[in-house]
Amino acid sequence: MPHYDLNPEQDMLRKTIRDFAEKEVKPIRQKLDEKEEFSYELVDKMGKLGLFGMTISEEYGGQGMDYLSYCIAVEELARVDGCQAATVAAENSLGIGPLYHYGNEEQKRKYLPDLCSGKKLWGFGLTEPEAGSDAGNSKTKAELKNGTWIINGSKIFITNAATKITAGITVQAITGVKDDKKEMSCIIVESNTKGFTARTMHNKMTWRSSNTAELYFDDVRVPEKNLLGARGTGFKQMLSTLDSGRLGIAAMGLGGAQGAFEAALSYAQERKVFGKPISSFQVNAFKLADCAMEIEAARGLLYKACWLKDEERPFGKEASMAKLYCSEVFHRVANHCVQLHGGYGLMEEYPAAKFYRDQKLLEIGEGTSEIQRLVISRYLGC
Repeated sequence: MPHYDLNPEQDMLRKTIRDFAEKEVKPIRQKLDEKEEFSYELVDKMGKLGLFGMTISEEYGGQGMDYLSYCIAVEELARVDGCQAATVAAENSLGIGPLYHYGNEEQKRKYLPDLCSGKKLWGFGLTEPEAGSDAGNSKTKAELKNGTWIINGSKIFITNAATKITAGITVQAITGVKDDKKEMSCIIVESNTKGFTARTMHNKMTWRSSNTAELYFDDVRVPEKNLLGARGTGFKQMLSTLDSGRLGIAAMGLGGAQGAFEAALSYAQERKVFGKPISSFQVNAFKLADCAMEIEAARGLLYKACWLKDEERPFGKEASMAKLYCSEVFHRVANHCVQLHGGYGLMEEYPAAKFYRDQKLLEIGEGTSEIQRLVISRYLGC
């Protein structure tokens, strides 16, 4: 394991993203949350800051950074607002990632430059009403006829999929049956394709200013060349994509926990009861001490997982561990944050309530906590 110091570029990146989050995101996060408003202005600013395509080669318009740098950027956004962090994390890992890793040269040249600049967004159509944790139970089908894929089915809870700048979706679909097993493939569907509908979902408890969509495919026809990678490799593509995506979710958990902790500490030091700050009472001081300890442990676990990926070593187990632990640390810290705020923690004008709401999705998205424990146990040979 290398030393624990970040390099100068990573230190500068952290400072830059933290300044951006404090100055550009924090002043409007509450308003966006209340209105369930997706901010195209912030997407444009984040694109100009280089937050999309962070780990993609400069050849395709990316930033060519390591995965640790990417996770630091997500962490700093999540420290202020999980919704903007979600837009960046989903776009990098689920939107851009599969196109970069499995796309052919023509597909990369066509789509990646606009995605890496933030001019366009892209979705990853995996989850279905009856195929969440059981991703192999997908029912969306794609039939190849005369050089054309005909797609029918639906997807749900897809991030960045129904914005006015969404260029398209990568769809996992059943493309046949082989050895009595479903053959899964990934297919590119551009947003303006006839028969394709993307509908924004509202009334969410969490990530209210992030774009979440339901997708419908009604005899959607795309060229055979829109197949992403080899036919029948869609499930493997999905699993690999989720391994990397879990690092981004872990970074969101870590950053959210840091933000909730800072809000709790600040309030506890300012709020006085019986003439003393409530942080001076041992019961509260111990809560804050536990938060600080767990955040430090979570950061070490996530950064090690990123280091393993950057070193091109196996990292799947550590990615699941980091995703599980960071999301659940955020749960505990957000809970303490609300408790320390007392009645004010239940009021939306204080950040405690939003941290508490936004946390829950991290125990569900990109593999529930139960699925992470299953994945880890299999690595252990259980």
